[in-house]
Amino acid sequence: MPKRVDPDARREQVADAVIDEIAEHGLRSVTLARIATRTGLAIGSIRHYFGDHVREVMRFTLSVLMQRAAGRATTMSDDPVTRIADVVTFATPTSEQERKENAAIVEYRVMARTDPEFAADSAAMSLAAAGVIRSLLRQALADRVVDEESLHREALLLFTLIEGFSFSAALLSAPLREADVRAVVTATMERLRDAYPPAENDVGAAAGVPEVAGG
Repeated sequence: MPKRVDPDARREQVADAVIDEIAEHGLRSVTLARIATRTGLAIGSIRHYFGDHVREVMRFTLSVLMQRAAGRATTMSDDPVTRIADVVTFATPTSEQERKENAAIVEYRVMARTDPEFAADSAAMSLAAAGVIRSLLRQALADRVVDEESLHREALLLFTLIEGFSFSAALLSAPLREADVRAVVTATMERLRDAYPPAENDVGAAAGVPEVAGG
């Protein structure tokens, strides 16, 4: 009796082969033949799951990469400031597998600059990440006097920090150290908070000024 094949597991196997190929040789080196060599599958088997065109495999692999990147953050601190450090650290490749997946994402993003087929997914990923950072930063600065324009600029700074970690990691031969990433983000948040004065109600609470009941 032939062994039952899990279609989802087989597709994940192909996606992992594509990620390894991109990490070693670049995105434009990916072909059905090279995928077949890495997986040990016949080209006909790959076509059975993805069709005749390698771009279907590429599109699926990008969706896998996006899901894995989004799924890294599992447990985060209740403290808003620490939570930002958690998110940036989770988003930064600090293991060998994450380094390979990050390198593949960077290659997709570079390709998306001139390839409309991948541009929308790449833009959506960046937009979603920027929105998360802005929302978290708003919470982290809730006790500070910060106008909307300043909040926008500071969120852009933090998002640029994530982008910097991502692109630098793609050029390195080893993953970034988690302790280094967390230390950089923590120091950045401390300087950022110190740049804005406490809100008036927090100043009064810190000085021990009692609230006046009834106006």
